[in-house]
Amino acid sequence: MFNHIHPYPPFIPDNATKLIVGTLPPPRFTTRELKEGDVDFCYGSRDGLLWVIFDQVFHLHLKYENSPEAVQQRKTILMERGIGICDIVASAKRKKLDASDTGMQEVTLRDLIAVLQQHPKINTLLFMGGKSKNGPEYFFRKQLKTFGLALKLESDSVPRVHSFQLPGEGRVVKTVTLTGPSGSANRAIGSIEAYKEMKLKNPSFNTIDFRVNQYKGFI
Repeated sequence: MFNHIHPYPPFIPDNATKLIVGTLPPPRFTTRELKEGDVDFCYGSRDGLLWVIFDQVFHLHLKYENSPEAVQQRKTILMERGIGICDIVASAKRKKLDASDTGMQEVTLRDLIAVLQQHPKINTLLFMGGKSKNGPEYFFRKQLKTFGLALKLESDSVPRVHSFQLPGEGRVVKTVTLTGPSGSANRAIGSIEAYKEMKLKNPSFNTIDFRVNQYKGFI
């Protein structure tokens, strides 16, 4: 069994009002066997799309390379935009050495409730992926249950929006379940009616465009 430990601590600027929440980066980031084009930071996989989406939304001209400059670019963007990153999974065991959420076993979670209590300006959680088993929303719902709480549905369209009241506080926090930035989500996007309609109107419209249109309303 491979012990898949998250290689990065949370990155949460003091001015953060939004928090990106995923699970784990590919195992090679834990074993420190990065590929050419990877960035040694959260969501730095060359196969991932989060920073491509940020790049297109904000016209950033990011570097996609394993360099301190590429890492600093991303940290600067997050600080300027008031966005933090705190994936909910601290570690997991894997039989198969891949990045699938479904393959995670014996999962240890980070305490997102405590993170929110320590950062009072955060009012929105941005889940990177749907509500399927072992996804960030799935795990967060489990954490809320330990407080006798549940997410309250605010909007059931894509992306789904929920809210909850932070235990011990009057602060209401919104959650937005965005379409995942991994390539594996492309098939799911293809089945979404909104995507089909946009594709019909514009044949050159693609799955990255769909994510850009979705994310820019929340980042």
